[in-house]
Amino acid sequence: RHAGLFPLPGGTTLLQPVRWWLSGLSQLILFNKPHGVLTQFSGSDGRPTLADYIRIPNVYAAGRLDADSEGLVVLTDDGRLQARIADPHHKLGKVYLVQVEGLPTDAAMQQLMAGVDLGDFLTRPCQVRKIPEPEGLWVRTPPVRYRAAIPTSWLEVVLREGKNRQVRRMTAHVGFPTLRLIRWAVGDWTLMGLAPGEWRELGMPRFLHMKLNVNAHNASKNRGVNSILPIPK
Repeated sequence: RHAGLFPLPGGTTLLQPVRWWLSGLSQLILFNKPHGVLTQFSGSDGRPTLADYIRIPNVYAAGRLDADSEGLVVLTDDGRLQARIADPHHKLGKVYLVQVEGLPTDAAMQQLMAGVDLGDFLTRPCQVRKIPEPEGLWVRTPPVRYRAAIPTSWLEVVLREGKNRQVRRMTAHVGFPTLRLIRWAVGDWTLMGLAPGEWRELGMPRFLHMKLNVNAHNASKNRGVNSILPIPK
């Protein structure tokens, strides 16, 4: 059946946005965005967009993810919830798994955590730690290009803001360019159980919007963060 219709007794149908509104729930979509997909539904000049994967009407992305990055995009039909998720003032932690070129030094790690002056803005303090290569990680298409003579490392980065290409600019600024970037979690929502290109539909009571938050220091302990890609402490 059409993704935007919901069956009712007697063979009639109800538009999905109306169903969610009558239920008192905000509609949420958790999408594992593949590499190369634009975080928009139109105006792509032939490049793949969200519309190639999600056929549900009237949902919009709460924050963007670069085309060359992968991972969790949260979409909703609720404008207030969309703004609350995307607004850094609400301190909703976002967890990124980042493969960088080289072996980051302690000085570089401290600089990333303290804040990096990128010229047009100073990044906020954040949590960064070295991790082993995540287990069970899917192969990226196209593959990451490596330089044979230079080793690579993995970092877990937890931000409570999200400027354009911020993680990539931060690691490049301290001398360790990002090769691969995966957003694993937004608050308590994670990629758990989602392969690239897959999505899951959830409902959230509208009165819970004001309770949206996450302790960024404990973000990697939140529900599901370690379920598929275990990150030893």
